[in-house]
Amino acid sequence: MAPAWLTVLAWAALALGGACAVWAYHRWGRPMSARWQSRHGDPPPKPRWATTSVGVLHCGAGCTLGDIIAETAIFLAGVTIAGRALWAEYAGDYVLALALGILFQYFAIAPMRGLSFRKGITTAAKADVASLTAFEVGLFGWMALMVFVFFPSAPLHPDSAAFWFLMQIGMAAGFLTSYPVNAWLIRRGIKEAM
Repeated sequence: MAPAWLTVLAWAALALGGACAVWAYHRWGRPMSARWQSRHGDPPPKPRWATTSVGVLHCGAGCTLGDIIAETAIFLAGVTIAGRALWAEYAGDYVLALALGILFQYFAIAPMRGLSFRKGITTAAKADVASLTAFEVGLFGWMALMVFVFFPSAPLHPDSAAFWFLMQIGMAAGFLTSYPVNAWLIRRGIKEAM
């Protein structure tokens, strides 16, 4: 069981994280409606850091969804590798996040560039594999610290708010490790600026 202070902090941070995600989506992520544009004209261009951040968050969406599904399934099935759920979670998270990430990139890139399915999937993989891997390095590194260093005697499982709070911090670490990779991919034209 996680300490009580961590559970209280976890619920507060998860609520704040949700509110921040909604605000950021409305501020930077969603396209302006035709109605808004007719009243205000074209929106000002986003700064480079904002387009790169939206690209990282697009990658992070695939990671997050893959992690939520894989973590929950592995926990419910009781899967372990070498006696630890963490290794099974890493494998499941990466495979599912990669599949979802490539799919998300396909639907972002293929319509913009008018690509066939095969060319679109290949281009999406080029845009997402390095980005997603960098994201997962940050997340997995953080969770390894939590499991082996900070909370070795308090098992963290997906049935607690503390687990998801620590995953949320891990996602922030993933954002930081993935940002430079995404900036490079966007500069090279491998990934679309969003």
